[in-house]
Amino acid sequence: MKPNLRHLRVFLAAFDSGSISQAAGLCSVSQPAATQSIRKLEEHFTSKLFHRTPQGLLLTDAGGLLANRVRRAFALLDPALGDLSPRLHLTATSSQLTALVAGVEMENFTLAARKLGLAQPSVHRAISDLEKDAGRPLFERTSRGMHATRPATRLAQAVQLAFAEIYQAEADLGELSGREVGRIVVGAMPLSRSSILPEAIARFRRRRATLPIQALDGPYDDLIAGLRRGEVDFLVGAMRDPPPIGDVVQDPLFDDELIVVCRPGHPLLAEFNLQPAQLSGFPWVVNIPGTPARNMFEKVLSGPERPTSLVETGSMVLMRELLQVTDHLGFISSLQIRSDLLQGVVVRLPAHLADTTRPIGLTFRAGWIPTSAQRDLIADIRAATAAISGRE
Repeated sequence: MKPNLRHLRVFLAAFDSGSISQAAGLCSVSQPAATQSIRKLEEHFTSKLFHRTPQGLLLTDAGGLLANRVRRAFALLDPALGDLSPRLHLTATSSQLTALVAGVEMENFTLAARKLGLAQPSVHRAISDLEKDAGRPLFERTSRGMHATRPATRLAQAVQLAFAEIYQAEADLGELSGREVGRIVVGAMPLSRSSILPEAIARFRRRRATLPIQALDGPYDDLIAGLRRGEVDFLVGAMRDPPPIGDVVQDPLFDDELIVVCRPGHPLLAEFNLQPAQLSGFPWVVNIPGTPARNMFEKVLSGPERPTSLVETGSMVLMRELLQVTDHLGFISSLQIRSDLLQGVVVRLPAHLADTTRPIGLTFRAGWIPTSAQRDLIADIRAATAAISGRE
């Protein structure tokens, strides 16, 4: 359950002014209502937020952590609210904004209601009330459905990022009181799933045995979109050059080598000093267009040396199975397929291809501040990559 936005505004005003009565005036509520807002937040976060002293309010350590996160949340949310109406920051509620996000994602009130587990009229009313306060429609109704306006789309993304900061606050305060709260969501690209994350999670579990970790796979565009919406904490895998968009940052871990693999007994294994021209006559299994591995394949085997028979897939399982029953060649990360190489399921072909390394790293939202648990997992990822790449 999300905390009440007005309660959070009262809390921040009380922190800034050092006074419940001044916070009440700043937020246009009564003093008893302001006191109640603070009490409800303390119940929600199961943490004492203020010490009451004759000199005024003093933040507890928990209050300080929450204030930092709440200030960041409103710095994201309020400009997007202000773009629609100067009064929305006073009237918009968590339930209205949650309904808006679902409406933007699903482009259908019935589907949005189903996603939220609510009745369709409740979602419709929440969005209609938000539109009324904004003084403008947030969706364009057409014969083909409804589409969010640009301001509504911007607001939905700001809402998701603001709520992500609040979830981070809950984890921060839980950590402070010795509780494990929340979960870590990692966007796991193929290399990280097969080599980096298993080792990193094993290290992490020695210190934090119960904190949930969700490793999401999927197309890179979906993962980066989830990162920018605050649904994914960070990505691990092949970096993009240039970075995909200006509001993310990439942090390199190591350089990974891409190699050519084939089945044991492949006819090319009898050859020596293989050159690109000798490889083009065989069928290949390669990554899908637009990925770093595929871009590198196109670079090193281009022009007349480019193979004409390609199977495009992001599945290492499909590559492995196809290589075992045909004379296809595969172009893949040496770390990603390391286990199969060690077991002799596939073998490395001694082909001479230039410039076949790519950077592997972490991708974050610009300005993102991790929780203590997230920092621990990132440290374990760094340690795992150092061990795997031989630098430990």
